Amino acid sequence: MDLASELLLKRAINIKVVVTPRWKEEVQAQLQSQINRLDGQLQQLETQGQRAIAEVQKQGSAEDPIVAQQIGNIDNQVNQNKSKILEKKNQALQQLQQVQMLEMDQEVGQGQLESFFTVQKGDNLVKKMQVEILIKDGVVEDIRGDL
Repeated sequence: MDLASELLLKRAINIKVVVTPRWKEEVQAQLQSQINRLDGQLQQLETQGQRAIAEVQKQGSAEDPIVAQQIGNIDNQVNQNKSKILEKKNQALQQLQQVQMLEMDQEVGQGQLESFFTVQKGDNLVKKMQVEILIKDGVVEDIRGDL
């Protein structure tokens, strides 16, 4: 074969998984662990904010405008960080709910991998770009598409 007529390209391969009891348990455990970590971060943030406010209050009266402003700044920062963490927690809770509603043997997108492939004159590029791998409990069940 003439090397000049072949080209090496990179493509994204979609990964799909078959929903099984084992997969569902693993994903739910991962999401629950993430939710627990986020709860811990919220608790730690609250504690740090209270400590910082207590330190500022030791320096002066709450009626002092500088002290009041510092306390306000700490509150704002804590609330902004809380909002970010709560947003992540809500996303994880929504994902958990979606996973719980999945039916057994349903195929679900699980991300992408990249691979290299060759094309040559006459190949259907669209078909070569549309490749997916189906996984069931960690084992490749099927490779779909034009390799």
